Amino acid sequence: MFAAIAIIILVVFFLTSAIRILNEYERGVIFRLGRVIKAKGPGLIILIPVVDKMLKVSMRLVAMDVDPQDVITRDNVSVKVNAVMYYRVIDPIKAIVEVENFNYAVSQLAQTTLRSVCGQAELDELLSAREKINLQLQEILDTHTDPWGIKVATVELKHIDLPQEMQRSMAKQAEAERERRAKIINAEGEYQAAAKLAQAAEIIEKKPMALQLRYLQTMREMSAEQNTTTTIFPFPMDLFRPLLKLMDNEKNRD
Repeated sequence: MFAAIAIIILVVFFLTSAIRILNEYERGVIFRLGRVIKAKGPGLIILIPVVDKMLKVSMRLVAMDVDPQDVITRDNVSVKVNAVMYYRVIDPIKAIVEVENFNYAVSQLAQTTLRSVCGQAELDELLSAREKINLQLQEILDTHTDPWGIKVATVELKHIDLPQEMQRSMAKQAEAERERRAKIINAEGEYQAAAKLAQAAEIIEKKPMALQLRYLQTMREMSAEQNTTTTIFPFPMDLFRPLLKLMDNEKNRD
């Protein structure tokens, strides 16, 4: 009786110690008497009790927030920069054997690299060339984490916190730039209008009747508005020139 109970206890102990089930995104690094055998999974894993030990590693993509870092740019502007990094384990054995707590190691490396890269750039470059900075961060981090069996997929700058004085200065600069563009557009409009008026003057000089037709058109538009106020409209003297010539001829005959 006692022997049967002991056997049952041993079997239960063996099953609980020997059987492991890993999910699709997990791998198990097997150590046998302290030596790495291989990485197994996913699915059912059978271990030798007491002899084997397994450490699980997730193979999924990890999104890690890089804590805000105080950075002095190359043009001596103090800013606070934070970022987000996406990485995954591609070699679970290296991730366990080559570094202790690879998540913490990647986080610390990302912080120091962020300070170093942003400190070598000027403020305008940080604000306008983020893609270049992101690519540079990704390449440096990927190179350093490759011996750990980790692949850094993407690094993105999230926020650049500027001092209040710098924000006011940039706002004034942007306002001045908008005023400059508005003045340029206004000047271009005046230039085009002057050019069109010059062309119209050349046409009227060659064909004086065009001016008379323009007068008649303006008068018709004003009459269509049904305006009750009195309008003084200059009448072209060219319409009276034939009559004046006729009167002169009559006087000469007399």
